[in-house]
Amino acid sequence: MASEPGNEDVPDIDISRPHSARMYDYYLGGKDHFAVDRETAEIAARDWPAVRIAVRENRKFLARVVNYLAGEEGIRQFLDIGTGLPSANNVHEVAQRIAPDARVVYVDNDPLVLAHARALLTSSSAGRTAYINADLREPEKILADPVVRQALDFGQPIALMLVAVLHFIADDEGPADIVASLLDALPPGSYLVASHVTPEHDPESVHGLERAYRAGGVTAQVRTASKFGRLFFSGLEFVPPGLVLVSDWRPDTSGPQPTPGEVSWYGAVARKPR
Repeated sequence: MASEPGNEDVPDIDISRPHSARMYDYYLGGKDHFAVDRETAEIAARDWPAVRIAVRENRKFLARVVNYLAGEEGIRQFLDIGTGLPSANNVHEVAQRIAPDARVVYVDNDPLVLAHARALLTSSSAGRTAYINADLREPEKILADPVVRQALDFGQPIALMLVAVLHFIADDEGPADIVASLLDALPPGSYLVASHVTPEHDPESVHGLERAYRAGGVTAQVRTASKFGRLFFSGLEFVPPGLVLVSDWRPDTSGPQPTPGEVSWYGAVARKPR
């Protein structure tokens, strides 16, 4: 089945304010960003020069996780919130190489992401790819969206992908409740995949990046591993090796690894008990 449109027309793109998805694209060497995104990203990179290494490691983590879930656990449904701009090894590309019938719904709140999704995110003929314009801060809206409900079977396990998005939700916005609302709607045997920037290994640099994002009008809140785990993974069963730096989650190479300070990004996969 071909890819499907989202839940509304593409809103106007605001190029007066930076957006985290477009800044992430800039760090990855993409082309879908504006001057305000580049300027804010460069200010942040002056504080944390290793940020490009970190985002690449996070992207590789995403691909390894989807390979594992589709290939070893038989997961055929993915709800990817905060998907960002299309690049190589998107969730549906990785999953459908293993399982052509895999179904993926992408969710993001940047109009440029939605526009590119409509143009570029095409599914295998046996699978399904859909995308909606929505914000992680409104889980009920995401769960009730007819596109989501038509594409995914909530009676079967779903992988909830929250990769590189939770550090854009401040503590006062109730991030734990947001994630709990999403997980509560998923059946036992579903998975949570999440990654999060940490200040533990290079606090001066990472907090500098955090301040730069905030000064640019982008909500940012880095968290320690213990807080990351406590807020989002309570009651779930970690898949080995547990909550680790994204570069250490089942690496597929034995070559040199970046240092913890260069990565400064934790990731984990956990199962909702049956």
